[in-house]
Amino acid sequence: KKTKEAKNGVRGLMLDTYDFNNDVWLCHSFGGKCYNITAFQPAINVFKEIQTFLEANPSAVITVFLEDYTVAGSLPKVFNASGLMKYWFPVAKMPKSGGNWPLLKDMISQNERLLVFASKKAKEASEGIPFEWNYVVESQYGNEGMVEGKCPNRGESPAMDSKSQSLVLMNFFTTDPNPTGVCGNNSAPLVSMLKTCHDLSGNRWPNYIAVDYYMRSDGGGAPLATDVANGHLVCGCDNIAYCKANSTFGTCVIPPPPPPSPPRAPAKGTSPGGDPSAAVARLPAFQWSCFLGLTSLALLFLS
Repeated sequence: KKTKEAKNGVRGLMLDTYDFNNDVWLCHSFGGKCYNITAFQPAINVFKEIQTFLEANPSAVITVFLEDYTVAGSLPKVFNASGLMKYWFPVAKMPKSGGNWPLLKDMISQNERLLVFASKKAKEASEGIPFEWNYVVESQYGNEGMVEGKCPNRGESPAMDSKSQSLVLMNFFTTDPNPTGVCGNNSAPLVSMLKTCHDLSGNRWPNYIAVDYYMRSDGGGAPLATDVANGHLVCGCDNIAYCKANSTFGTCVIPPPPPPSPPRAPAKGTSPGGDPSAAVARLPAFQWSCFLGLTSLALLFLS
């Protein structure tokens, strides 16, 4: 399943790791413990999927965010066993105090194409697993993070406008998964929140966008939001499609608007003027149908 998400363009995963059945498991649980009813599968299964994808796609860069409940020593064992250390971006190379990250092309050329962040601060020094909020500001998840005009930080995260962290993660999904309502959420409100969080994060566009049911929308969806953010990050344009190759930042090529639809012949028995409400509607340039997609939380990794 994670392989399918990666093939669809997802470049980030949010996973919860627990000690369970003498191994590290992925669970969505409570109280810091994993139970039979909350256990999903051993973490190594997903880690090996990531390893296989990275091996087959030498220009791909993947980020994993771990909400970690394991004891010391558990995660290094499973990372080593999965073969992912071959692609590990070392914490020693991560920019401190909000510094600049290396270019993606340099990470790719050095084969350091896996970024892992975890929620336990002590493990950065003891196990080399970066503490997320040393490097990332993250907006509030759930319903509280979907209020129009606001972009509050998650409780564990520094303030969204903190410049001591150079990466921005924007969450935009409801507390309880809503497979029908998500079509509306993943459309105009998603792009609107993108701009709100930009303004409230020190004028920085999100590097990561976390949504639910990432293939569902009724108006552009996660792909459009990713194109908008990437456009601003890469070339300073409103969409990555407007970037002009080998040009200075801010040079944009905006395509002309589509031609107007030809007038429709009036229905029999009506005057040529017709009913204004019968005019042919033009679909927006980024119209996506609402259709069944994957149910897992996913992130879009941006340039």
